[in-house]
Amino acid sequence: MATASNDDLLQLENFLCFSVYSASHAFNRIYKPLLDELGLTYPQYLVMVSLWQENNQSVRSIGEKMFLESSTLTPLLKRLEAAGLVTRKRDPKDERSVRISLTDTGAALRAKAENIPACILEATGLDIETAKRLHDDLRVMRNHLDASVAKP
Repeated sequence: MATASNDDLLQLENFLCFSVYSASHAFNRIYKPLLDELGLTYPQYLVMVSLWQENNQSVRSIGEKMFLESSTLTPLLKRLEAAGLVTRKRDPKDERSVRISLTDTGAALRAKAENIPACILEATGLDIETAKRLHDDLRVMRNHLDASVAKP
């Protein structure tokens, strides 16, 4: 395997992290008009997708799925509650835990969101098999990065 010179390593176009970062910005530009129609930001959309998948979750469970701390997630959930899309209630079995549930309005919003994944896939220009491979590779990379940060 050829080794890159130090100059090659400090070329922005060679940074994997920059490719991921700039792709994230491109995704945001594609999602914005689609989510504006729903009245959601991207993080709010992710919470809603999680709740459409499994209603009545704890804040902790949602945070783990989204890789967010509760201090970041709580204001987002309060905005979704103010919009009438979710309810936040203390868990009667554990008062320290807050459970998030869809309202009827929040559940109904799912029908308006069903076309979004297909729109995003089309915008990527990837076929479904390539998109799935890339998705899997990115998850593996994220897990390795998380494990590297967790090491003492």
